[in-house]
Amino acid sequence: MTAHPTTAFTGADIFTGHTTLSGQALLMQMGKITGFCPADQLPQNAKKIELQGGLLAPGFIDLQVNGGGGVLLNEAPCAEGLATICKAHAPLGTTALLPTLITDSPQVNAATRAAAREALANDTLGFLGLHLEGPHLSIAKRGAHAEELVRPMKEQDLQNLIALKQDLPVLMVTVAPENVSDEQIRRLSEAGIYVSLGHSTAGFARTSEALAAGARGVTHLFNAMTGLGHREPGMVGAALSNGAAWAGLIADGYHVQKEMLNLALRAKQGPAKIFLVTDAMSTIGTDMDHFTLNGRRINRADGRLTLENGTLAGADLDMISAVRFVINELGLSKEEALRMASLYPAQAIGLSATLGQFSEGADASILHLSYDMQINAVWIKGEQAA
Repeated sequence: MTAHPTTAFTGADIFTGHTTLSGQALLMQMGKITGFCPADQLPQNAKKIELQGGLLAPGFIDLQVNGGGGVLLNEAPCAEGLATICKAHAPLGTTALLPTLITDSPQVNAATRAAAREALANDTLGFLGLHLEGPHLSIAKRGAHAEELVRPMKEQDLQNLIALKQDLPVLMVTVAPENVSDEQIRRLSEAGIYVSLGHSTAGFARTSEALAAGARGVTHLFNAMTGLGHREPGMVGAALSNGAAWAGLIADGYHVQKEMLNLALRAKQGPAKIFLVTDAMSTIGTDMDHFTLNGRRINRADGRLTLENGTLAGADLDMISAVRFVINELGLSKEEALRMASLYPAQAIGLSATLGQFSEGADASILHLSYDMQINAVWIKGEQAA
């Protein structure tokens, strides 16, 4: 039997997800990380990939991606649509993602669930599972979600979600605590579903109850939820003060002002962290100036996506741009910015043993970055994707 050769990446510093190594080689075999060694002591017969400086880092993980490459999941709920979205984000550093379905009809929901099962069977590169954002949201805080489709969760909805999770590695659902009960949250959580709270008028107390019932955190912190108040801390206050609550954050300077981003990062209690999400729409990787969602025109201009009335409708953002934003605008270290895009989302979904860091047995999903955070190359599970 012929042994599978080791591939050794040399010539760049290595950010493991925890610390930065110099003078070391990153070792990969059969799409998995096998460890590190001094760059001048490579295993015998290793295939050498010699890089000219820069930084190797774990691939990004995006838990909220509505579209990319000209495709919006709501408009293309099929396996081909999922593959296009994953492929569009790979050159921008995202090596694992949750395609996200915004509130839609039962027919589109059913098609998306079938497509997810097919994408998984096809081993679609970068496909991690689904994020279903709605329809069990607050009408008052629905944002770009269609009002006529927003509704409370019923028993059949819950059963459908539990059945879907049995087929997917990761299933995230965004719900408003006023449209789901604590018992429903508990049952979803016990089935392994990541319950995230958002698009909600719930205050601090109701949010805290939902978190205690099994919700894991909140969706796009600050956006479409009750904000910080000195007498009512709101959903934002509950997320920041609860050490077990994770929070996704859209760091583009439009969804949340940078002063509030810095305040949230300083205030967040742990061990759960704030991680970056893009909330990206179909525009990523294209020159589109508009697209359609649930029959409504979404305009793209000046880094923003808006309905005709000016309401933000997703984000014109990719993950490497979000990483650069928190470094350049918020003053975060490169290491912490990279953790927010890789290690922390992996920890949030319970997959940090295989994603978000370089450790033995982890997926060889690797970025080669310049020190000013430009992407030179991308590998997903050992396969070069960009």
